[in-house]
Amino acid sequence: MGMSDAVQTPASADPSPELEGATRDIADVPAVEVITTVAVHLMSSAAVNLGLAEGGEDHKDLDEARKLITALAGLVTAGATEIGSYHAGPLRDGLKSLQLAFREASSVPDEPGQGPGEKYTGPVFG
Repeated sequence: MGMSDAVQTPASADPSPELEGATRDIADVPAVEVITTVAVHLMSSAAVNLGLAEGGEDHKDLDEARKLITALAGLVTAGATEIGSYHAGPLRDGLKSLQLAFREASSVPDEPGQGPGEKYTGPVFG
């Protein structure tokens, strides 16, 4: 008995037509659009956690902001060559703005090169 014989998929596990449609839809979305959309979501969430949104102080959480900015830095750094400078430039600018905002929001700012995402981007200065 081979490996494929041991695992039987029940008929009810077949993908629904809706799931198949969603899979086809996502397959039609260019990678650059997926990457930039994820980056914008990370930026928006980081801004909220930095207290930059309306009612800012109520949502301020620098620990969460640090995680989001670091993830954004990794995505932007790794994806820049894949998405081209036209798309990467504005993402880098937004990332730098968030990194500087984090430094300003911190009661004890990180040393240059130690802030969120700076292991990917290098030290960020205003």
